[in-house]
This record gives sequence, structure tokens and C-alpha cells, in this order.
Amino acid sequence: MILSLSEIAEKLKTIKSAVIFCHMRPDGDAIGSAMGLKRILAGCGVRCSVACESAVPEKFTFLPGTEEFSAPVDMEAEAFIAVDSSDENRLGKYGELFLKAKKIKFNIDHHISNTRFADYNYVDDVAATCEIMVRLSEFLGGVGDVLTANFLMMGLSSDTGNFAHKNVTADTFRAAAYLAECGADINLIQYNMFKKQSRERAALFGETMAKIRYFEQGRIAVIAVTQEGLARTGATSDMTEGFIDFPLGVEGVEVAACLLETAPLRYKISLRSKGEADVNKIAAVYGGGGHVLASGCMIGGELEEVVDKLRYTITQHLTD
Repeated sequence: MILSLSEIAEKLKTIKSAVIFCHMRPDGDAIGSAMGLKRILAGCGVRCSVACESAVPEKFTFLPGTEEFSAPVDMEAEAFIAVDSSDENRLGKYGELFLKAKKIKFNIDHHISNTRFADYNYVDDVAATCEIMVRLSEFLGGVGDVLTANFLMMGLSSDTGNFAHKNVTADTFRAAAYLAECGADINLIQYNMFKKQSRERAALFGETMAKIRYFEQGRIAVIAVTQEGLARTGATSDMTEGFIDFPLGVEGVEVAACLLETAPLRYKISLRSKGEADVNKIAAVYGGGGHVLASGCMIGGELEEVVDKLRYTITQHLTD
């Protein structure tokens, strides 16, 4: 069932306990929306925990409370709430549990590819799920405190590239302004999200960008991060967040792809577009999805085989 945001809020007010689920390999928006909603609902007297297949990447641990992120699933909870997840598969090992559990199930998300997999669904193609959470908070008594505001601002900042992506609207800035009024520290968030990095990440970044590959007269840019490269530099896979933005910024590039080797013959693909191609459609070819300008999927095979597949598919979706 598709509900309005006010109707979602009224349903949430009736529950006493919930588990909030977010997608595996969580980014700032997943973490921010899950932790933000947890704290907003706590203010309404709802006992909440957050369950995720993956731990919080180190770069997001600068906010206190993230140690509560990957809690065991409370099977006594009255409701299950999925945030920032386009379908149950994005929940990883918890996907089947979410679908089959006899709970009141909510789905709050901003991906246009969302499959409306819960009992009560609210999906809006805005900049970030955290933008939705700010609006939802208006029906639930407001954000409440500085830490909640910081979690939501982190998600806004993360999914908008520090408010630089095309998905930013006047409403996004209004949400950010409200969070700033609630005490969110944009300087703290901006430094930890976009400037601070370890020597290991710096080494991996340099190696990766030195090997950017261009196709179709420079309209497509591809970078690859292998398990061997991670081991050599001492970096971890979560340190690659944001890598994709560099090749997309190269003049003439219309679509950029980052291939992250997560296991032998298995690659996590991140796709970004300047608007000339719908990368949601490209990702959908391989069972993925997301947004017109930012999407992802998984592809199996040898590196060169995966590059060839992506090159062909992206080319089919480029405008003449």
C-alpha cells in the first residue's frame, strides 16, 4: 500500500517497538536515515534498534551512537522498517526475513527503482532519504536534538556530494537549513565526509586515478579497484566511497563507472551520469538500480569481461 508521509507518520505513532533495516554496505544516507529515524521514534516512545548486514564504515563513526548500528534483530519488535533500500535484496541476509516476518512492515526510500515491497510504502525521488526523514519528523514532533540533526545532515551531505549534485533542490536546502537551526554541525560533517582521509586511502586513490580508462571518445570513464590493490595499499573497500566522483568530473566524460572487486570474479559497480544517460536503466540490465544520475549493480566475471559488458551497455544508453 502506498501512503502519504503524514499517513506513514500516523501508522508509526501506533507502534511501540521497531527494527529499522538499511541496505548492506551502508553509505551516509543509509546510516543517517536509520539512526535519525531511530532517534526521532525514540522521542515518540517507540523502542527501536537498527539492523544491517554490514558494520558502519570507519569514516562515518565520527558521530557517537554508531556502535548501536548493527544490532541483532529484535524478533519481539512490533514493526520492521526498511529505509534507503530499493528492494528486499538490498537488505542482504535480512531480505528474506523482512519479507516473511509477520510484522507491520514499512518502506521509506528515495530510489525511483523501489519495488514497494512493504505493507506501507512511501517513495519520493528526492536527493536523499534523509530529506524525507526531515519532512517525516514534522509529523512526529520534530528532529529533537543536535545528534539527530547531525545524522540527518550527514545523509543529506553524503547523497548530494556536499550539496553539489544535480539532485539538489530548493527543498533540499530548506531541509538542511532546518537541520542547521537544530544545531547540525556542517563543518564537522563536511570535514569527515569529504576531506579527512588516511594515508592508505590516499595511496589507493592515487593508484586508481592514474589508471582511468576512457572509451567512446572519452564519453565513458572506468576505474577499477581490485582486491590486490586493496591489499597492497592497506586500504579497505569502504575507503573507496567517493572515488567515482573524480572520473565523472573529467571534461568530456558523460558516464563514469567504478568497479570494486568484492570477491574473486565478483564486482560491485557504481555508476554516475552528468545527465546524458540514465544509469538506472544501465544498472537494471544487471539486476541493479537506483537513480537516473547514480545507480549500482553487481556483475560477475573476469575484470576485462566486466569492463567489456559495461562499455557495451553504457554505449547503448548514450545519447547521440
